[in-house]
Amino acid sequence: MLEHDKLIRGEATMPGLLRHQASQLGDKVALREKVQGIWRGRTWADYNRDARRVAFGLTQLGLKRGDRIIIAAEDVPEWFYADLGAQMIGVQVVGIYPTNPWPEVQYIAGHCQARLAITGDQEQTDKVLDAMDNGNGLPHLEHIFCVDMKGLRRYTPGRPHGFDHLMALGDEHVRQNPQAEAWLDAAIDQLVPDDVNILVYTSGTTGPPKGAMLTHRNFVYGAYAYMVARRMADKPFESVCYLPLCHVAERTYSTVQHLISGGCVNFAESIDTVATNIREVAPTFFLGVPRIWEKLQQGFEFRMKDSGRAQRWIYRVGMKRGRALSDRRAEHGRLVAWSDRIEFALWYVLLFRNMQRHMGLNRTHTRMCGGASVSPETLRFFDVIGLPVGQGYGLTEAGGLCFVQVPGRPFISGSCGPAMEGVEWKVADDGEVIVRSPGVFKGYLFDDKGTADILTPDGWLATGDIVEKRGPDELAVVDRKKAIIITSGGKNIAPSEIENALKDSPFVREAIVVGEGRKFLGGLIQIDFDSVGRWAGERDLQYTTFKSLTQMAEVLELIQGVVDEVNAKFARVENIRKFVLLEKELDHDDGELTATQKVRRGLINKKFARELEQIYGAGA
Repeated sequence: MLEHDKLIRGEATMPGLLRHQASQLGDKVALREKVQGIWRGRTWADYNRDARRVAFGLTQLGLKRGDRIIIAAEDVPEWFYADLGAQMIGVQVVGIYPTNPWPEVQYIAGHCQARLAITGDQEQTDKVLDAMDNGNGLPHLEHIFCVDMKGLRRYTPGRPHGFDHLMALGDEHVRQNPQAEAWLDAAIDQLVPDDVNILVYTSGTTGPPKGAMLTHRNFVYGAYAYMVARRMADKPFESVCYLPLCHVAERTYSTVQHLISGGCVNFAESIDTVATNIREVAPTFFLGVPRIWEKLQQGFEFRMKDSGRAQRWIYRVGMKRGRALSDRRAEHGRLVAWSDRIEFALWYVLLFRNMQRHMGLNRTHTRMCGGASVSPETLRFFDVIGLPVGQGYGLTEAGGLCFVQVPGRPFISGSCGPAMEGVEWKVADDGEVIVRSPGVFKGYLFDDKGTADILTPDGWLATGDIVEKRGPDELAVVDRKKAIIITSGGKNIAPSEIENALKDSPFVREAIVVGEGRKFLGGLIQIDFDSVGRWAGERDLQYTTFKSLTQMAEVLELIQGVVDEVNAKFARVENIRKFVLLEKELDHDDGELTATQKVRRGLINKKFARELEQIYGAGA
């Protein structure tokens, strides 16, 4: 690993790190994917070689420093080759969510003026072709290369070419240019940490997505500062890559942290097989979004319901005692008393070890929850069984993370932990946190006004998040500044705290608190189809569809009980007086969710006009 001071300042480039690791770990496995049911590995030398082939292929096609490409694909090794290969010659990379419909692909690819697209399969290729052939098209896009050409034989030749063709072009370029290898090494040497290498388009909860311009420094600093904070800089790194690589979190951990630490990244077969793949791989580092942690917890709890009486008794008693030990560990940052350590060791042998193995997390030294806030009860569950999950706070424009919980500290409820090394921060009069660090981005592409609105000339970033100070050097996020609800009585209410309390219930998948300018708060609630369906089945309640399940009086009564329980935890002005069950699941394709599964709050009044009328009456 490179020296600490250089990495903590971000004084490295991602292609430079790849070349360094290939020289040090050439024959070690770097990437693994499942091929016909068998895990196949590719070494660091393979990784570096194929990324260089992509770089030569792009050069052969005439791409040059400052140009941009888009990658629209699921997580596959070719994502890494294309990403690092483009960066080697100074080409900027823009990731596209696999769930984005073609109009969003068209907007992003058109806005960034991408010259080339790399797609994962027929579905992603069709989106790019639709974007090219509809409306204003994509006048800058010249080439498409697809990783999996299945189903594309009858397409117009060259729309797309196979990804292998791009690398073959790279091989041809080397044959035609004897000095190509030396030239590419010189191009990598000419890269500087403050070069923009990646654009991440924000989710657009309140407007069109913006292209955040991020640099090598932003990513390298953020990944390494996180490793230092979590005390994992010298620990073995093996992860499961399954979240979209276009998101700053997965890019930071699966790509950049991997480049810094060495180790191995394993590609999950699909989002549906993540739990199985985790058990197969047994990673040492695991990043999960709230839904993954919740499903791991619920899956085990449902499994216990089908176990024998003795197993259920051990589970019930063990979790109760483990919760008491968790309380004491939170107070001191660790178990202090020998009696507590001995008791935990006993329950580990009897119960917790098997739970950890069942989930595939028994080898993890670091676990992270990112993307959104998670239920405190879910976090408590994993802490009880000896798998504490770290949380943090950050945003795309700050390179991912600014604050992170660190091991060994007393736990402060709701806190995101202290600032990482290199982060300066202050809280404005209205409660907004403002940060400055080597992770802060360069600005928004082609949007000087948007950049000036949140970034000062001396590097201070206005995050848009309202926070509260906790302890001497920690903070807790209250809500997005734009999400704060002001009732007709002038009361400021942060909806996320109420929404998260509702989502603590296994029966609630999504909750939207409304009430801007109203006399009282209302709620739009989406049930968890699996959990509520199982609950209904246990009571012999018949239903056929999601909609029919939401229309049952028994289900309405079930959710009313959840709402009543949550209301009891908050002041009366923060109570949900009336709610409506959504008759369909919120969906990205229907414009209700962003690609990161966040509710588009700016569209609530338009999308849910009928439901709002049910809550507030005609004219709502």
